[in-house]
Amino acid sequence: MPSRSAVPDGKRPRLSDLAARAGVSVPLASMVMRGAKGPSAASRERVLQAAQEIGYRPDSRARLLRSSRSHLVGVQFDLRQPFHADMVEALYAAAGVAGYQIALSAVAASRSEQEAVEMLLADRCEALILLSPHAPAARLAELAAQLPVVSVARRLRPLADGVDVVRAADDEGARQAVDHLVALGHRDIVHIDGGRAPGAADRRRGYKSAMQHHGLTDRVRLVPGGLTEDHGAAAARTLLAEAARPTAVLAFNDHCAIGVLDTFLRARIPVPDEISVVGFDDSHLARLAHVQLTTVGQEARQLARRAVSRAVARLEGGAADDEREVVVTPHLVIRSTTRAPCGS
Repeated sequence: MPSRSAVPDGKRPRLSDLAARAGVSVPLASMVMRGAKGPSAASRERVLQAAQEIGYRPDSRARLLRSSRSHLVGVQFDLRQPFHADMVEALYAAAGVAGYQIALSAVAASRSEQEAVEMLLADRCEALILLSPHAPAARLAELAAQLPVVSVARRLRPLADGVDVVRAADDEGARQAVDHLVALGHRDIVHIDGGRAPGAADRRRGYKSAMQHHGLTDRVRLVPGGLTEDHGAAAARTLLAEAARPTAVLAFNDHCAIGVLDTFLRARIPVPDEISVVGFDDSHLARLAHVQLTTVGQEARQLARRAVSRAVARLEGGAADDEREVVVTPHLVIRSTTRAPCGS
């Protein structure tokens, strides 16, 4: 039997190398690696053992390109959003269970949503899952006329033609955060706003509604913020410059909340002893041991499962129009950045 040295150093093992190593024909080796019926148990074991020995892995992209379908679901995500990283991980798992693969294309400071989407279209993706897209609804409808499109974490009113929506109930999540803070005894609760970011309007509405429900309409206050740590830091500096500070802050998202925490730490304002802080998303940042941020969980795995399910249903003809918007209920995750206000 040929030795591993039969594969040139630094070269990726080919199917012919695998067949030679296992002492079988190339077609038989291909059948084993595809999981096709036919090869005996002994042949299958010999090929799989040889694959492990020489480090052979099938070129799934090449196989997909040879087929009439790609079975690729394109995912547009933002490199600057920690929650998107969590979503991507969950989408890989959900797509694998459904028999599909994921192609990623990132939005960055130097790369627009349009560029990210065009790359996915060029990659022969059969459907698109767009995380928190900023594109106008009309543009999403244009894309949906070409292939199935699922918008995640953004409300569309009215729904764009042909576009499926999977999102968390952002307003409910903000209400849960305010309810938690009020139950602890807080009354001066500020919301650091997300501006025009997807989900911001709903979180704003949920915050105001909860404050009104608790008889705190006169305490409602929005501070300009945004998606990033820098936005949170700027909002925190605004609060620090005031004589009368709030006792609690609800940040637009976890990334924004991290900026708030860092600025308070540098100013020697103890959290939560002097000011409580709540984020939104329950991203991996919130779960870091030195952060332990109280936050609203968006249920990344459930959002991912539902998004993949909608995309696959469209591709395989099982989608129903009455299911075009899926709304997932978030839940509050209480950690160490909230407590009763001083003196309560």
